[in-house]
Amino acid sequence: MKLLTTANTKIKKGESFGYYSNGIHLAPAKLSGYNTCQFASIGCAAACLNTAGMGVYSNVQQSRINKTKYFFNDKQDFLLKLYKEIQSAVKKAKKNDMIPCFRFNLTSDIPWENVLFQGKNMMQHFPDVVFYDYTKNVKRMIEFVNGNFPKNYHLTFSRSESNESHTDLIMSMGGNVAVVFRKKLPATYKNKVVVDGDTNDLRFLDPSNCVVGLVDKGKAKKDDTGFVVNPE
Repeated sequence: MKLLTTANTKIKKGESFGYYSNGIHLAPAKLSGYNTCQFASIGCAAACLNTAGMGVYSNVQQSRINKTKYFFNDKQDFLLKLYKEIQSAVKKAKKNDMIPCFRFNLTSDIPWENVLFQGKNMMQHFPDVVFYDYTKNVKRMIEFVNGNFPKNYHLTFSRSESNESHTDLIMSMGGNVAVVFRKKLPATYKNKVVVDGDTNDLRFLDPSNCVVGLVDKGKAKKDDTGFVVNPE
């Protein structure tokens, strides 16, 4: 099976900005029998985009489950395959005069900085390549904001209905926070400028100390948990 994908609609938007984006779709939460989203809230789980796009097909869901089991059951083999796929993607990007970038947590929240292959994480293996992710893990985000992360790995914190205090903490530290809004984006949120996160998925290009606004989509349109924020 192929680990990396370019078929995700959101990451594909990066092509018009000169970026060749690749990502990994693992099965979210405990769908595979392994928990890939330790800090998922009820609202987050209900609004998950796992079933959006190609995710509506049972064979795609099974593929994501298979990849997740592969990761947990044969991690070093998984990482060897991932390493080779990254090499290939980087070469393809350069051949097409594009900039390669990678998002490993398209539908998961795994701390990839701690996943080692031959003594290094993937960011250390490819120091000239950009990696990025969203996370609800406040400890990871604090480490990132404090500069204790690989320099080429960018994180954006994801707000949910159950992590408001953590969201406020990250915002006070100057970290970027992603917030899902109902139908439209406000100009500001909690006195922070809101940028349009739906234009592309290239979060490492966002200005610092901002809110990444995302308009509710799919199942999120029916959210009543507080995961989706009503703009003022």
